[in-house]
Amino acid sequence: MSRNRTSPKRRLQYAAVPYRRRDDGVIEIMLVTSRETKRWVIPKGWPIGGAKPYASAAREALEEAGVVGRAEADAIGAYHYAKRLKNGTEARCKVEVFPLEVKSQRKRWREKGERKARWFELPKAVQAVQEAGLRRLLRNLDGLVPVRKRANRS
Repeated sequence: MSRNRTSPKRRLQYAAVPYRRRDDGVIEIMLVTSRETKRWVIPKGWPIGGAKPYASAAREALEEAGVVGRAEADAIGAYHYAKRLKNGTEARCKVEVFPLEVKSQRKRWREKGERKARWFELPKAVQAVQEAGLRRLLRNLDGLVPVRKRANRS
């Protein structure tokens, strides 16, 4: 008899898409490497008790990429993936994604030595991620994030 190595319960995670819009209008996304497989992903994690979903996503972005910014309260979508748990089983996860407009990046952060963090122009970010659902979401990002008016700097 074969053992089912997948947990039937779908688990919920929250993720941030750290982004910045250059002066020429091009959107850049910060991706981080996953700790074990080193593939490019967005910062994500389990809900933080008592925190709003977008605040949990922003906290993950701080811990995994060292970025600080303004997280939107509404998710721009979700995707699914299989997460390998510490006990060797896989959990099917639904990831709700919140845009995070990055204002700054700290010099030191919690997981700096465990991951790489890098800015990608949006089309390159789409190519770099493996999860098909995340790729679809990123392809539509330009139309999903607000265009903020900049203060007059004259």
